[in-house]
This record gives sequence, structure tokens and C-alpha cells, in this order.
Amino acid sequence: MSNNGNFKIHLLMLMVAIIWGLSWAIGRILTLELPALTGAWLRYILTMIIFYLWFAVMALNGKKVRWLPDSKRTLKSLTIIGFTGVLCYQFFFMHGMYYTAAGDASLIITFNPIFTVILAAPLLGQPISRKMFLGLFCGFLGVGVVTGWSPNTQIEFEERIFGDILILLASLSWATTTNMTKRLMEGKDGENNYTSLEIVVWYSLIGTIMLTPFMLYETWNYGISYPSEEGWFAIVYLGGFSTVLAYYWFTIGIEKLGATSASSYIFLVPVFGILGGWWLLDERLGYTMIIGFFMILIGVKIVQLESERLRTS
Repeated sequence: MSNNGNFKIHLLMLMVAIIWGLSWAIGRILTLELPALTGAWLRYILTMIIFYLWFAVMALNGKKVRWLPDSKRTLKSLTIIGFTGVLCYQFFFMHGMYYTAAGDASLIITFNPIFTVILAAPLLGQPISRKMFLGLFCGFLGVGVVTGWSPNTQIEFEERIFGDILILLASLSWATTTNMTKRLMEGKDGENNYTSLEIVVWYSLIGTIMLTPFMLYETWNYGISYPSEEGWFAIVYLGGFSTVLAYYWFTIGIEKLGATSASSYIFLVPVFGILGGWWLLDERLGYTMIIGFFMILIGVKIVQLESERLRTS
């Protein structure tokens, strides 16, 4: 690829980091306006409409499209992924964003790669060592700094603690989803001919169905929700831009730059998450956020390097 072409792909990856970073503040805006899982359900309804329109365009262009999973074994795996990746993640994410600051949450979610590597031991049969637990400990210390010494004291301390714990559980849910998706793509469940797009669309559909009873429960208790213009913007942003467009651009980055190079842009997400909270929600900035962020990054690096060493030894 030419230097100009590489520049465009790197710019695309930067846009992905910006979109995902701002989604934390916009997620808090949505959850402060609508019941948590009602907002998540509306987001995923829009996501599914866009995804299946995408499938329709692919079919019209003569490409093979599988609208639904084609085996019971795959459906079983996708049901687990839909549970962890949509229902659990959205439950913890949306409720967490109600209680904590967007900037704090975007830092804590950086913990996700540590959970991903640790969970790969039981789910993918990958080795684990004591050094990985050192990285885990370092990461938890970073989360403790972000949580205990956050500059966002305009939010009650007890609420921030509770919200940060929920975001940490969201990270754990997503790490489980990552490993289960990898397991399905590698054929560890007996199937290995699915694209990442197909898997994401299918488990998103299953997760949307799982969210529906919770949306109905919230509607029964709180009445029908009518989002404001700001609320609809948040739904469109989270469903259309953060979930579909950024995902598509990220897969292009993986294809053109490789998984390692593309994934490195994920560590820019908290930077834009903090700036998004400051810009959209008047959240505060502080040096403790930088300290906590770097402690989490050190923990992530220790775990990732040790995982790579064990796989190649």
C-alpha cells in the first residue's frame, strides 16, 4: 500500500478512536434521559435495521449472504455471545453511565484486554502465568486511582464507586464476548466458516431480542419513553456511528494494517472519552486520571507480553 493509502487508513483509525471516545459522554446523556435498557433497546433496533440493510445491499451486489445462523450448534454459541456482548454489556454500561462520569468510565474500560487474556485460559485453553496476575494487580491499582481520586467530585462518591464497578463488569462482559467470538471463528465449537460481520450481526439480533423484555418491563413501570432531539441524536450516534460505522472502519483497519497496529488505536479512546466528558458534560480534568490510565496501560502491557511469550514458547 502507498504512503498516501496508509495515511488514509491511519486517519480512519483515528476517527474510530474519536467516535468510540465520544460515545461515553453520549451514552451518559442517553441514560440520564431514558430508562437504561430502553435506551439500549432503541440503539440496537436502529443497529439491526442498518445491519440488515447492509446485508440487503450485499445480496443485491451478488454476494453470498446468510441472514441467520445455519446450525443449532452455532445458534447456541451465538446465544451465549448475545447474552454477554449485548444484554450483559448494555446492562452494565448503561446503568454504569448513569452513576459515573464518562471520562472515568472510558479509562476503566481500558482494563478490557487484561480480562480478555485472563479469560482466554478457560475459554480458549491458552496458558496463564503468575506474571499475568501481576499485570492484573497493576491494572486494578490503576482502576482504584481513577475511582478513588477522580476529579469529578460533582458526582457523589458512592455513586461513582457503584458506577465504576458496573463499568468494570461491562469490561468483563466484553472480554468474555471477545473470547467466545474468537472461539467461534476458530472453529472450537465445530464451525469455522463465518465472517466477523455475520457473527456480529447474528449475536446483535439475539441480544436485541433479549433486551426486549427488559424494555417492556421499563415501559410498564415508567411509561412510554419519548426521547428529545438530544436523545434521538444519542440513539443515532450510538447505533449508527459507534456500533456500525466505526466497526466497519475498524475491520478495514485490521485488514489493511494488521490486528496489532489497528488495535493500538483503542488506547486513544480514553483520551477522547475524557475530552468528550469535559466538552459535552462539563466534567473535570485531573492528573489522577493520567496516573490511573498509565497504571492500567502498564498492567495491560505486562499481560499482553506474557501472553505472547507463552504462546510462542
